[in-house]
Amino acid sequence: MSKLTIAVDAMGGDFGPSITVPASMQALSLHPSLNIKLFGDDSQIKTFLPKSFDNSRLEIIHSPIQITNDDSPFEVLRQRDGSSMHLAINAVEVKQADACLSAGNTGALMAIARRKLKLISGIERPALISQIPNGKPSPTVLLDLGANTNCDAELLIQFAHMGSVFSKSVLGIDNPRVALLNIGKESIKGNDVVRQCAQKLRLAPQLNYIGYIEGNRLFDGDADVVVCDGFVGNVALKTAEGLARYMRAQVVGVQSLNPVQRLLSSWIRPKVEHNLKKLNPDQYNGASLLGLRAIVVKSHGHADQVSFLQALELCITQSQEQVAVKIAHQFSDYFGEPDHT
Repeated sequence: MSKLTIAVDAMGGDFGPSITVPASMQALSLHPSLNIKLFGDDSQIKTFLPKSFDNSRLEIIHSPIQITNDDSPFEVLRQRDGSSMHLAINAVEVKQADACLSAGNTGALMAIARRKLKLISGIERPALISQIPNGKPSPTVLLDLGANTNCDAELLIQFAHMGSVFSKSVLGIDNPRVALLNIGKESIKGNDVVRQCAQKLRLAPQLNYIGYIEGNRLFDGDADVVVCDGFVGNVALKTAEGLARYMRAQVVGVQSLNPVQRLLSSWIRPKVEHNLKKLNPDQYNGASLLGLRAIVVKSHGHADQVSFLQALELCITQSQEQVAVKIAHQFSDYFGEPDHT
């Protein structure tokens, strides 16, 4: 791995430095060429640092200002200019870091990143994308996940292009199958926006558009990229996460009432638990904010050390694969205009 620097908002999320700092130290141990900048309250950060570590690859930038989940994006832009999130994104803006990771306020992260890092030419709004499990070797990616609750057909087409580039670059899928999430597979199904988008996607030579996909097929691996507006995507993702938690709880809570049931449980339960682990959203932690001129990744606010490390790995992969540059090239081909990302 070539030398990379990740800017981490150490104060973001439900647990702050107690998670972000150990996960960052673990990432440094796994990647000898990695450097990390931790932004936040230095006294809290140092509490979770080991007594001895390689400080040549870890830098702490003090910020006493923290953005909370209750802060509106408007307030953040006006009154939290020196926050840990602001400073982390600013490090990417001034080329002191290759990517930014935060588990903090999603709206604030999007607002700050959009103002400081700017959008790629041809893209109207950034989109949140994440991976969901399926029965195939590579997961499916779903976007948008809540950054844009109201979308027109052109915006969904932009999401399709960004999702296709992400799937190729991050997951290594040569010709990703792109589908629109809809209430049916028939051409007459869906609202006007979805149907208009479908008509245009059929004419896009850069995309392998395969048509509509219904919600009950999201986890079957029928598509590599699933496109929808942020309202639908957020509901779909959180419903899936809730169902996965419910199913795991049911397996853990099973009580064997007799010796036969105990024997059957000993045979079946390990296999069921192994399969349910694939549905654990933590192993796919990290929603990327695509459409910006640099890499920004949003971690779950409730992430533990393992899942925050997963988000750090996503930052590394996207930086190595130059995902933002490749998206810019895709849109340059699509619109016929150069982008100097």
